[in-house]
Amino acid sequence: MKRLVAAVVGCLACGAVSPHAVQLALDRRAVEEAIYIGQSRIDADRTRFHVPYRVPVVRPPIDWIDVITPFHRVELAAEANARRGGRMFSQQEAIEVMKDAVNQIDLLIEMSFHPLNTFVAVPLYQVQIALPGGRRVEPKRIERFPRFGPRSESTGPALPGTTPQFGTGQPVVGGTMLAPLDGSALDPNQRIDVVVLDGKTELAKVSIDLAKMR
Repeated sequence: MKRLVAAVVGCLACGAVSPHAVQLALDRRAVEEAIYIGQSRIDADRTRFHVPYRVPVVRPPIDWIDVITPFHRVELAAEANARRGGRMFSQQEAIEVMKDAVNQIDLLIEMSFHPLNTFVAVPLYQVQIALPGGRRVEPKRIERFPRFGPRSESTGPALPGTTPQFGTGQPVVGGTMLAPLDGSALDPNQRIDVVVLDGKTELAKVSIDLAKMR
């Protein structure tokens, strides 16, 4: 299994592109490959795998954007299962992970706020996707999760909890915006621009190459 993981991760991380780029529908082989990567006992393999999916922004307050495709979603579930010491992650479990996110690509927009901010929750920033030709589309929704303390550093996405927190009385030092996209409205071989807005003010605009992901 180590040789298979190394081969798959090496192919993805060195810039080689899947014939389908982002795959919205995973066949059996793709699911098996995602599971193998997630269950690898070699941290360096998983670190290399996550690199194309984390897009640095470094334009306050936006730190980076993590992109979670269906393939990435299965890998993350298998990886979390392995970290918990769970048994072999199965195809059926992978199907369960994907069933509530059909054709979905998630954006996790990670933020850090100025230490002297007066926020009591994550500001109502908006997200738009700018496509070639000037067309813009909106996410299905935006969920905002505040952070009240130091961020746990990780090479892969730190998925937020299921319920945003409010009213803790602690200063909001950062947060995560979860913006699910309808992947069927996107060309899996194109670049898209993710635009973060505060009202009409553009906070950040970053290009994401879907052809470099799977």
